[in-house]
Amino acid sequence: MTLRPRVTGRALPAVATTLAGLFALSACGTDDAAAEGEAGGTLVVYTNSDGEGRGDWLTERAEEDGMDIEIVGIGGGDLTDRLMAEAGNPVADVVFGLNHVFFSQLVENDVVAPYTPSWSEDVASPELGDPSGDGNFWPVVQQGIPLVYALDAVDPESAPTDWLDLWEDPQWHGRYETVADLGGATTQMVISGILDRYQDPNGELGVSAEGWKQIEMYFDHGDPAVPETDLWLRMAEGEVDMGQQPGTSSLANREEEYGIEVGLVEPEMGIPFAVEQVAVVNGTDQEARAQEFIDWFGSAETQSAWSEEFGSMPAVQGAIDEADPEIVELHEDLRQQDIDWDFVGENLPSWIEKIELEYLP
Repeated sequence: MTLRPRVTGRALPAVATTLAGLFALSACGTDDAAAEGEAGGTLVVYTNSDGEGRGDWLTERAEEDGMDIEIVGIGGGDLTDRLMAEAGNPVADVVFGLNHVFFSQLVENDVVAPYTPSWSEDVASPELGDPSGDGNFWPVVQQGIPLVYALDAVDPESAPTDWLDLWEDPQWHGRYETVADLGGATTQMVISGILDRYQDPNGELGVSAEGWKQIEMYFDHGDPAVPETDLWLRMAEGEVDMGQQPGTSSLANREEEYGIEVGLVEPEMGIPFAVEQVAVVNGTDQEARAQEFIDWFGSAETQSAWSEEFGSMPAVQGAIDEADPEIVELHEDLRQQDIDWDFVGENLPSWIEKIELEYLP
């Protein structure tokens, strides 16, 4: 796979068939009913990263290795809310897929329990995991949250260079997809990447009036997402030209799945960067088995297979060493937006509530 020259965005070709068939996310899957597991029974795993066959693959792979698990897929923001609502009487035994912003909320509410997995020394960088250093959660997958556009509709030479271009430049009005709900982690990271630029201690919820104007224009000039219809299908059919992509890990797979090629918008300040984490749910009656699952899931062997199947960028060095070099190169070249995550974590729930009440169509 040869990357096209970088212009205003990066054009990404389709990859080898070994990476075929992935997500669109979104990594925010469907919400299935889960039964509370008894000791020695099925291990209940909550995740916002079960889409495009990930949940089925993980269930089957775990069974092959002697583990009986049930995957419950929920969008990132909604997943965080559910875990906090269930605190003290948990249904889940393990949670993975959320980034450290959401996990930090879970830590503050005693929802997850510290554990040091067998692969902890293999984590590529300590900065990828729990910033407290207490080992409350551990990194498994790294990815950026980009804006992508269909190359058959948008010339890279004239493509947007930032999210703000979409509503500030009339040529993109009605040509980008806006979200229909705010429950997913991807959406909340995109919103965070915009509002963080407009910090104002005297502004509403720490954001200036100009910042809130950006959010208003985002919704005013976009084309709302269609329920049960993937962004990539809409781009392939020419309904829209661009929109948010749940993660850079799945780009090449989705190009092959939908038969289109996309460009990647890389703002000068970079894009939000998320690291998916895994943790034991505090209060589980299957703590030892939950820890065993984490040892297995985050290991270099399992993460290498996960990367090969889904095109992900691992967080453990052993799996990075075995990953497709082009996946590694793509992620190493990404410009990461310097976001004040403490500021975001403090305000994000209130931001989402305000946007739902005032701006969401």
